[in-house]
Amino acid sequence: MDAQKIIAGLDPDRHVVIAGPTASGKSALALKIAQMQGGTVVNADALQIWSCWQVLTARPDRQDESVAPHALYGHVDPGSNYSVGDWLRDVAGLRGRLIVAGGTGLYLTALTSGLAQIPTVSAEIRARGDAWLAAGGLAQMVATLDAPTREKIDIRNPARVQRAWEVLEATGRGISDWQQDTPAPLIPPEAAHCLVLTSDRDWLADRIDRRFRQMWNQGAVEEVRAMLPRWEANAQWTRAIGAPEIAAYLRGESDAETAIAHSIIATRQYAKSQRIWFRNRMKTWETLWMGPEG
Repeated sequence: MDAQKIIAGLDPDRHVVIAGPTASGKSALALKIAQMQGGTVVNADALQIWSCWQVLTARPDRQDESVAPHALYGHVDPGSNYSVGDWLRDVAGLRGRLIVAGGTGLYLTALTSGLAQIPTVSAEIRARGDAWLAAGGLAQMVATLDAPTREKIDIRNPARVQRAWEVLEATGRGISDWQQDTPAPLIPPEAAHCLVLTSDRDWLADRIDRRFRQMWNQGAVEEVRAMLPRWEANAQWTRAIGAPEIAAYLRGESDAETAIAHSIIATRQYAKSQRIWFRNRMKTWETLWMGPEG
């Protein structure tokens, strides 16, 4: 990828939205754009919102933040519930040119396609959903969903299934029905530069491997150790990739190399699911090749 050439083709008066799998170089490109053209780098990664995970999620560091303004990184305390709707409201409060970068497809799709205004689900319903899934009730939870929702969501993803069940339980309407009443997006694709990063899979796999080992050595283990007293297996913040594996290592349930290997596998699987989302939902976005030949 020739960053200089890409940036030269961007209108500095338009927002930029950058999607890409983990470790593909989104943050570096966003920072370069902000440095050369101006704008605020905005996080669109659901793992980088948590205040407790700096190294583990490869959040921009102080040096990056000194180069250009950054927003919505590490601004949510562990234990809080934070949804895509919360994220959109936070983005709506920002001013000026935005350079949105991240790998959470739901955030990026909601930003550029709109999000249905679904009422807040009570803590009591969420707790029942947590308990049901913890007891191995995923298949039964899927069976309770309305047919249109079952056909639309990834029924193998417990978080997506629980969210759909919560909405149906709380409102009596399926999430698919709610989504038909979607308002206009905050940033329509035609009003911004919408970019998707893609790469050779082996190149990305190698980057994932090297980056996780670097994070392990540079403080990720210490971050998880600090959070063990507050650990909740089903909490949003504990789902950060690598966090459960490192926690198991710290509890003596695995050795270091096993924890590293399992974390790398989980990261690669996450990158695969991201590529599938981008391929299915962002067909009209401009594709940028990353890698040794890019």
